[in-house]
Amino acid sequence: MMKIVIVDDTPMSLTMLQYLVRKLPDCEAICFTDPQEGLAWCGANQPDLLIVDFMMPDLDGTTLVARFRERHHDVPVLMVTANHDVALRHEALQKGVTDFLNKPLDNVEFIARARNMLALRKNQKLSYDRISWLDEEVRKATRQIVEQERSTIFCLAKAAEYRDPETGSHILRMAHYSRHIARVLALSNADQELLLEAAPMHDIGKVGTPDAILLKPGRLTPEEFEIMKQHAEIGYKVLSQMRSPLLAAAAQIAYTHHEKFDGSGYPRGLTADEIPIFGRIVAVADVFDALTSARPYKKAWSVESAIQFLIDGKGKHFDPSCVDAFLSDWDEVIAIRERFADDESANETSMALEVHA
Repeated sequence: MMKIVIVDDTPMSLTMLQYLVRKLPDCEAICFTDPQEGLAWCGANQPDLLIVDFMMPDLDGTTLVARFRERHHDVPVLMVTANHDVALRHEALQKGVTDFLNKPLDNVEFIARARNMLALRKNQKLSYDRISWLDEEVRKATRQIVEQERSTIFCLAKAAEYRDPETGSHILRMAHYSRHIARVLALSNADQELLLEAAPMHDIGKVGTPDAILLKPGRLTPEEFEIMKQHAEIGYKVLSQMRSPLLAAAAQIAYTHHEKFDGSGYPRGLTADEIPIFGRIVAVADVFDALTSARPYKKAWSVESAIQFLIDGKGKHFDPSCVDAFLSDWDEVIAIRERFADDESANETSMALEVHA
């Protein structure tokens, strides 16, 4: 039902207008002799057409329409008036009146104009419905793209994991450590989630590192270390092939998480703020978890020793603000360590289930 609000302080005129509205199909008349009551109803509801008298005490039709327009910008308004003053009509049009009907009413003219305005309103509503449908379709398509990107990230991370002695739990821990740091640094929620999803890709470039170097149980020679360092640039080249905010963030992290605050890192020797914030955050998260995790070539450090390493590296290896953020809410760090403790039987499924938690 189309809702037609009629505001007229004269009961006889109101009755006549209500009678004419009944001749319109699928329409309901809501009538008011008090303009304030009519305006209040329109403030709480959604009319499809407003019919208003021009001359009314307390609140004239022009003022009522001006206030009506503060809430309803597109609803057509039909003003009924015996006043033929052109200046007053121009003012009413400027305040939001759509069309006029002269008193005494011509019934045929009223029905025709009301039908035209209701047809205009129906087309508006159909247009709004179409826009809403298109918006929802865009949101659906966007969600599908995001899910595809997440699947790509997961598959690439698993591919790197199979070649790397680091575990899937390491990937989860350092990703959640990274989000923890970003939260304490007051990065936006969107950036926190983007970092959580992109951080697992930090070492994807190791797919290009020879096994003899990647799996070597002892210390690398200087020549071998130079080859190992290439994984940062390889990861960047792999991940930067597609235009996507998620993969762009992952490419940036892969390229910069081995840079050091004092410029002694690799691959480009960036310093301080030259290193993107995501790279500075992941550097802290990755090193802490690597130090406290056992590998074929080393024993796990104690948590206390790893903390001291971070503190000693402030301003040299690490951004001091990132270290302070990581250590500021230690209960959260412990909760992440316990939640993603190494468990070989769980590693195959844990990343798919938890990385987006």
